[in-house]
Amino acid sequence: MAKTNKPPRELDQKLLESTLKGKTLIVYWYMLQQPNRSVGVREVQRSLKFSSPSIAVHHLEKLEELGLVKKKPTGEYALEEEVKIGILQFFTRMGRFMVPRFLFYSVLFTTMLATYSVLCILAHVWPNFYALVFGFIAAVAFWIETIRVWRAKPF
Repeated sequence: MAKTNKPPRELDQKLLESTLKGKTLIVYWYMLQQPNRSVGVREVQRSLKFSSPSIAVHHLEKLEELGLVKKKPTGEYALEEEVKIGILQFFTRMGRFMVPRFLFYSVLFTTMLATYSVLCILAHVWPNFYALVFGFIAAVAFWIETIRVWRAKPF
């Protein structure tokens, strides 16, 4: 047997990256949106519009083999571990929703720009041109990235 110099966790990451794609990634994304809740095969099939329950079972079993979900004695599956691989590293969970991480920066810079502009108007002071340009460019750049990442989500 050939020895590798890579630590076991890195090998796990490579396996996750190669396996967690396509419909398996879509099923995992759906499971991420169901925190603290178990889902059945039929629910996954109907929610993701798979043609048969066997497709849902196949992808749920792949996730179980990866250690990301766990099958309960009742036959339902529950999220076991959350990983940030591929497109998932650009998203964060807010309750049931998966939102792009750039959304927070987009809202921050937009709010700062609006607040600065309003305060300058109320104080009857000309706003600093460079502050406006910087704020506008930062807000636009982060909104573009937010939309780009949102469009790249699994479904």
